[in-house]
Amino acid sequence: MGSYSGWIMHLLFLVLVYLIAVLVVAAGGVYISRQRRSRLSTSSKKVMPAPPGTLTARGGEDEKAASVVTEQAPVDNLASVVSSDVEEREPPKSLSAGLSKTRGVIGAALSRMKLRGGLSEEFWSELEETLILGDIGLEISRDLVSKTRDAFRQTGLNSSVEAIDLLRRQMLADLEGKERSLTLFGEAPNLVLLVGVNGVGKTTTIGKLANYLTSRGSSVILAAGDTFRAAASEQLEQWANAANVEIVKGSSGGDPASVIFDAASRAKAIGADVVIADTAGRLQTSSNLMGELAKIHRVAQKAPGTLSEVLLVVDATTGQNGLSQAKSFSQAAQTTGVVLTKLDGSAKGGIAFAIERELGIPIKFVGTGEKMGDLVPFDPATFVDEICG
Repeated sequence: MGSYSGWIMHLLFLVLVYLIAVLVVAAGGVYISRQRRSRLSTSSKKVMPAPPGTLTARGGEDEKAASVVTEQAPVDNLASVVSSDVEEREPPKSLSAGLSKTRGVIGAALSRMKLRGGLSEEFWSELEETLILGDIGLEISRDLVSKTRDAFRQTGLNSSVEAIDLLRRQMLADLEGKERSLTLFGEAPNLVLLVGVNGVGKTTTIGKLANYLTSRGSSVILAAGDTFRAAASEQLEQWANAANVEIVKGSSGGDPASVIFDAASRAKAIGADVVIADTAGRLQTSSNLMGELAKIHRVAQKAPGTLSEVLLVVDATTGQNGLSQAKSFSQAAQTTGVVLTKLDGSAKGGIAFAIERELGIPIKFVGTGEKMGDLVPFDPATFVDEICG
């Protein structure tokens, strides 16, 4: 009996040892599995770009590392401009891409009209309405259709495709022959003054223009001439950091003309090529503010270097209101060119044609997106081809 009892105890001991071994192996498997999943999770995590404030800027007599800017720009979304590594590899949006919404209004309608056979009075009326919808303007649209119709009669044809091709040629002829490059050939520094109403994107345009010029080898200084809007100088400083250029600022509420003069003097002292000056946004109906703009223009002419360009920034989404702005600003500040912003967000790209026809002021640049590189020279042939299809 004792022998039998001892055998039972021995068997139970072996079973216990076996169970302990199984538990140990199972626990080890779970641990190894968790470690493996942890390593896979860590390796698959995307490395996020550094925050936009960790940029460098040039300032003072020597280059310094800029302090981290934690405050977001009050109007412009700078974080969308200082892109991630993936976004930086993407090319800037082209003029064609920026005209996509305008093409959807005018180009799509003209494409449908090309499918017609013979022409009728209804065709010419619809052609005029289509141009008006694209914000080319009533009088200009009527004039374009009238000239196109007269030229078409001389061909002896009866094809909608030929009629719209004649429209394309007429529009291109109206836009050709203007100087569209920046005039930067005077005594350095060349001063570029940006003007416009509130909210059209002047500060954004200055940052993009600084990037455009520095990428082509020019040394640039920004002048914070908007001394009245809250945080305007800080916002422009963020753009200076993003473009890696120096900025000259004044006191809040100070004389904007003095800030611009000081920036020109600074550029002259260090041999910088270009000064891009911001100005306070102002309504074209305010005689006092427009008079102040005329003063800024006079002071800029006396500053060291050459006042080379006065660029009016117009928001494409404002349509025909942008034309009235252009008229007022061209008188007060003697504008030499136009920058059309937010073109990618508007179906009213025809305003570019209206501005040039009415005032003879060339469109020099177009904003096609939110990124730093989304500022492209205006090309008449591309513009007309996108509109007429």
